[in-house]
Amino acid sequence: MAVTAEDVRTTALSLPDSTEKLAWGMPTFRVGGKMFAALGEDDASIGVKCPKEDRAELIAAEPEKFHDDNYAWLRVRLAALEGAAELRAILIDSWLQAAPRRLAAAHPELAGP
Repeated sequence: MAVTAEDVRTTALSLPDSTEKLAWGMPTFRVGGKMFAALGEDDASIGVKCPKEDRAELIAAEPEKFHDDNYAWLRVRLAALEGAAELRAILIDSWLQAAPRRLAAAHPELAGP
């Protein structure tokens, strides 16, 4: 099943204290006032936070799925995702990078094993 912009919205807003805010004409998703995801203008991709040292490796490994968006974020093509579980994992990782430490610590279930 293809991942849609509505799947992004539903998943992003299911994360603790997440909100949606329109910015630059696009839906963005925030936690603690910091953006952790943004839908692309065409609803075919999302931008997410990704440590600089991890971006090149992800892009090289799966160029059909990931590409650099020139803003220190990673762009993810929704059509290339394997489903809702992969979308959730990507959004959780980005959320954890943006969330205030106290909030992230209050949700150890999101940190994984």
